[in-house]
Amino acid sequence: MAAPAYLDWNATAPLRPEARAAMTAALDAAGNPSSVHAAGRAARLLVDEAREKIAALVGASAKDVVFTSGGTEANALALSPSIGGSLLASAIEHPSVRAGGRFTSVEDVPVTADGLVDLVALARLVAGRDRPLVSIMLANNETGVIQPVAKAAEIVHSAGGLLHVDAVQGPGRIACDFKALGADLMTLSAHKLGGPQGAGALIRREGLALEPLIKGGGQERGARAGTENVAAIAGFGAAAEAAGRALAVEVARMTALRDQLEAGIKAIASDAVIFGANTGARLPQTTLFSVPGMKAETAVIAFDLEGVAVSSGSACSSGKVAPSHVLAAMAVEPGLAKGAIRVSLGYSTGPNEVESFQKAWAKLAESLYKARKHKDIAA
Repeated sequence: MAAPAYLDWNATAPLRPEARAAMTAALDAAGNPSSVHAAGRAARLLVDEAREKIAALVGASAKDVVFTSGGTEANALALSPSIGGSLLASAIEHPSVRAGGRFTSVEDVPVTADGLVDLVALARLVAGRDRPLVSIMLANNETGVIQPVAKAAEIVHSAGGLLHVDAVQGPGRIACDFKALGADLMTLSAHKLGGPQGAGALIRREGLALEPLIKGGGQERGARAGTENVAAIAGFGAAAEAAGRALAVEVARMTALRDQLEAGIKAIASDAVIFGANTGARLPQTTLFSVPGMKAETAVIAFDLEGVAVSSGSACSSGKVAPSHVLAAMAVEPGLAKGAIRVSLGYSTGPNEVESFQKAWAKLAESLYKARKHKDIAA
């Protein structure tokens, strides 16, 4: 068996050493960040320092960062009828957005066959609406396709609407600038960039009032009640700082590894399809591929038996037999969609992990083609 390889970073990234150290230090400190005594002020300082680091990573103001329990809660906080008359979301959004937050209904914005939001359709859908709230992710969690968010923002704002961007897959992998994107609201998640699970944030445009999802206290400037998770927030801040430190170098390194991995996939199986590859705008560490006749559930288990961790799409949808809603929105043939495997890399992924994947893939592909040959003979 080849060396173990963790290649499911889009589901969750391993904890960065910097985040672990920050969390350990925070756990050793006492004090409620809302208390006015010295211990409370020390805890407040940890939260405020993390807020500054996270804001710096995405080009936002620290005062506009609202901490939450994760990306799902941040999405639910953002999607409120208090700021929008109707909700529209791209057909490839994360399930927590497609659920609609506090809206009773969500209207889909279609995407192209390459997985890009259809801007013409978006313009048509927002025209004439009263305060439309539109949600478009920065980069898709399955295909890695980067969405034309800035252009979408122009369309939405020209119609008098607001734009929410689920950006959990972006920071630490691509440049992510809240103001340059034109977002009014932006969701972040700690564990996608090497922070702890259970911490997230919603960035809001200055002056934009939010109806709290969780009420009962004045924390987070009244936007989210409850004592802040100081240790998780400290780890989030440390991970954000580390993620932004050498972004350009990491982008180039991960792109090279991804290209090497995809070349290997095609060399072993020439009929493999890599979804979104034609856009030219994908996350530098994400590959979603399939081969005719492959079943994702079987493939994930086969990879796991070889010590390689991959997924069949969104971690929030794992275990489901139905094809990915992302690939369905892209009009991918159902048989091909059912075999889709996502491989995602990260800051500590190296050539050895890619090599382990290639060895496991060669073994799986060989058994797949043998089974296909026997089926053809039997037919």
